[in-house]
Amino acid sequence: MRALSVALVRRVHRHVSRGGVIACATESCFGLGCDPHNERALRTVLRIKRRPKFKGLIVVADRCERFSTLLEPLTESKLNLINATWPGPHTWLIAARQRTKRSLRGKHSTIAVRVTAHVDARILCRRLSMALVSTSANRANHRPARTTRECLRRFGRNVMVIPGRIGARKNPSTIQDLITGKIFR
Repeated sequence: MRALSVALVRRVHRHVSRGGVIACATESCFGLGCDPHNERALRTVLRIKRRPKFKGLIVVADRCERFSTLLEPLTESKLNLINATWPGPHTWLIAARQRTKRSLRGKHSTIAVRVTAHVDARILCRRLSMALVSTSANRANHRPARTTRECLRRFGRNVMVIPGRIGARKNPSTIQDLITGKIFR
């Protein structure tokens, strides 16, 4: 994807802007993605995954500032704590703004965010100038897709699959609550 053409970026941007869902490579698997501000797209991701609405979704970006419309402001000490783990496979649960979509945060008052270390996912967020939902490309209780071909086979025309290679990680990212420090995964 490092050679992602301008034409493809435009197609992806148009698709995501219209509420479309994409699949792209991340650290350990392909992820289903969409605009985190688009309610219709969020519902589509949940439907495709057969994921319960109460669980919430992860949002990734190339830099922390892309989360500003989703998160409550952070103190300098909290920002230093998360920046020590980013970019990288560390997802933080951070207090969500009240207006953050319920289908994005689920039943929680927090939202799961990560500045990804996966080069292609970072480039995609940077070129689209936005954060993206990134939840494993699988149906609930099934293993995630790890190749472009597998995504195409599983999701067909329901998802725009962006060719790429996943990172070397075998396990999904760590998930940690910023306030309590508790690690959930």
